[in-house]
Amino acid sequence: MPSFDEVLKEAGEFGRFQKRIFFLLCQTGITFSFLFVGVVFLGHAPEHYWCRIPGAAELSERCGWTLEEEQNYTVPALNLVNRFSSGQCERLDIEWNNTSVSCANPLSQFTNRSLGNVPLTSCQDGWVYKQPHSTIVSEYNLVCANAWMLDLTQAVLNLGFLTGAFTLGYAADRYGRIRIYLYSCLGVGLCGLVVAFAPNFSIFLIFRFLQGVFGKGTWMTAYVIVTEIVGSDQRRIVGIVIQMFFTLGIMILPGIAYLIPTWQGIQLAITLPNFLFLLYYWAVPESPRWLLTRKKGEKALNIMHSIAKHNGKYLSPHYSEITVTDEEVSNPSFLDLVRTPHMRKYTLILMYAWFTSALIYQGLVMRLGIIGGNLYLDFFISGAVELPAALLILLTIDRIGRRLPFAISNIVAGVACLITAFLPEDILWLKTSVATLGRLGITMAFEIVYLVNSELYPTTLRNFGVSLCSSLCDLGGIIAPFLLFRLAAIWMELPLIIFSKKAFKMQPWIDYYFCKGAVQCIRDILYLQYCRLGKCCFIQLHDKHSGENTH
Repeated sequence: MPSFDEVLKEAGEFGRFQKRIFFLLCQTGITFSFLFVGVVFLGHAPEHYWCRIPGAAELSERCGWTLEEEQNYTVPALNLVNRFSSGQCERLDIEWNNTSVSCANPLSQFTNRSLGNVPLTSCQDGWVYKQPHSTIVSEYNLVCANAWMLDLTQAVLNLGFLTGAFTLGYAADRYGRIRIYLYSCLGVGLCGLVVAFAPNFSIFLIFRFLQGVFGKGTWMTAYVIVTEIVGSDQRRIVGIVIQMFFTLGIMILPGIAYLIPTWQGIQLAITLPNFLFLLYYWAVPESPRWLLTRKKGEKALNIMHSIAKHNGKYLSPHYSEITVTDEEVSNPSFLDLVRTPHMRKYTLILMYAWFTSALIYQGLVMRLGIIGGNLYLDFFISGAVELPAALLILLTIDRIGRRLPFAISNIVAGVACLITAFLPEDILWLKTSVATLGRLGITMAFEIVYLVNSELYPTTLRNFGVSLCSSLCDLGGIIAPFLLFRLAAIWMELPLIIFSKKAFKMQPWIDYYFCKGAVQCIRDILYLQYCRLGKCCFIQLHDKHSGENTH
């Protein structure tokens, strides 16, 4: 009775069939990246806005002022009272609906000295925007005292990612990969439509959370399907390449935002493609590996025959059943991840690595929206630099291991963030270049963490371990917007100092626990002694096929 891997090798481990499925599911990476970093354009702070002044609109209508004239007559007066006020978060406490107010000079009744005695008050009646529907900031008045609510929109999205990782991850294991993938595509599309037309901020937040839940479901199940239908030797490559499509989405997004002037238009443009993925119902089969774990061997065998046919291979007609190992159908628990000293160290270090990488990565991405300059060009360049990161990983990890590239990438990210923080603003090209180098470093670190996480756990714990540890990625994403925007309000470069410190703190943990190859069984971990230059040294390994110990 052949094993699944033996049948897959005979049917073709990465033939025409797998390449087609791989290409189709990689498109999910593009739409997921839109959701992941879209807040940079959806929540871009408007440049021109000021306090809505009671009576000023009526006076403006009576005098025939344009919007600019209304601002020029009412807001600049603040400069005579408080030169640090721009009129965006406070206004003069003046009754502008007085009929005696002159249209030509509404402040003629005040001298500079008497105007200085007029009290200031907060913007209690909202704000006026030159472009009222350009971003969610102007749509829902997320400015001044409400500015923290913009942070909340991204935190809620990441909370949705965290919820989706557990709920839809479990559902995909129980009810099938492709079924949950299709439901998730439908869910993220419908929720995205509601977000675009949300009547108030509360509805916006609720459905942005749900969009995060379903968005994580699409990305996670697509990744799992891709890695389950290819041979073990190809999993590493397809896992990195599918993340390159995520990068492609980051490069496409600024073009969409440049062409579409309103946040609702951008939201629709990045949401509607998810409905096209529903056509995969007729193009992408269920994972045969999952079918076997659910005792549906006949369906799995039919799919394997189809794979062989499309790949131009011949599968023996005598196969009546395919087996999977007991490891593949086991139900691990959290205790299995902390049962031995080495396992505990693996779990804690990987959790911290996920958290740190996500915090720095999302922080650097969102920072592009607040530093000024050409947002569209800067965002495109910062996305393009992620492509070399993936190529560097492919070129180095098999030659020098995981530990050294991971250590170097964190050092590069930390040093780049630190240098960027203290470079003067008048050398913008250098400041942007160094910051981009930091983005390259943290992208490499992020992708290596995912790879190493799947390798350091034995087969019985691999899926569960990756799901649990990567949940800290979403926790980092929840904290990142608050850390970035609130600290930037104190000093624009302060978040970079924090990011640099976090990157440097990874170094002491790397030395012993980033190894070269995948761990196959728990016995491997029990005898694992140390890693040096990315190459694991085992005192004793158990060969599960021969039953012999090798030294």
